[in-house]
Amino acid sequence: MTSPLTRAWNEIIKPMLQRPARVQVAALCYRMGADGKEVLMITSRGTGRWILPKGWPVEGMDGPESALQEAWEEAGVKSARITPQPIGEYHFTKRHDNGTEEPVTTLIFEAEVEQLEDDYPESAERTREWMKPDQAATLVDEPELQDVLRRL
Repeated sequence: MTSPLTRAWNEIIKPMLQRPARVQVAALCYRMGADGKEVLMITSRGTGRWILPKGWPVEGMDGPESALQEAWEEAGVKSARITPQPIGEYHFTKRHDNGTEEPVTTLIFEAEVEQLEDDYPESAERTREWMKPDQAATLVDEPELQDVLRRL
């Protein structure tokens, strides 16, 4: 049985103290290869983990437009057809350089790549690679993102 004090902490006080999750947008970039869909994965700048191109929404742009902007800056996606609504989402805790952490919800927009450039803003800071969705799912840390990739 849960004590009234524990219940009050978990149901009333703790939720009031927690910040709501901030929202990022991600582009799940894909192309059709000889053996089906391939997804474009990139490495993060800090840890080198495999991730999707993602970032904070850009002022004056909607979610899909912001996701495409991130895909250009981080992966060199010059042109793509993107879904107007997210195909899924995943959650993670962002660790800032100053040691603080915050919850983040990332909305995933699917983008069929039409043109990819080799010279793009973060080309010297990241590695990019086309891979099968199942392979990508084994390389990312977030279980919800793994599920989205496996559903492709």
